[in-house]
Amino acid sequence: MPIYEYQCASCGTKKEHLQKLSDEPIPVCPACGSNTYTKLISAAGFQLKGSGWYATDFKNGPQSKPKTEMKNNSMSKTTPSPAPKASTTSTTK
Repeated sequence: MPIYEYQCASCGTKKEHLQKLSDEPIPVCPACGSNTYTKLISAAGFQLKGSGWYATDFKNGPQSKPKTEMKNNSMSKTTPSPAPKASTTSTTK
């Protein structure tokens, strides 16, 4: 069953109520008896348990590649060798 959060516009009381999805919203504030008790919009909270996709794929956060792989990749790159110098000697006949 979900937990819904309510707030009274008259007295400002906030309270959580455990209700079924099919239950009607609670119209009366339990603290002051006003009819301004409204359901708030909030994020749903749930926890995944067991050996499902979360536990096996995402529980430890993103995994980066080991640094040794990165070093090997940078070392395997070849640097261009300098171009051969043109000969400046001229031949005369």
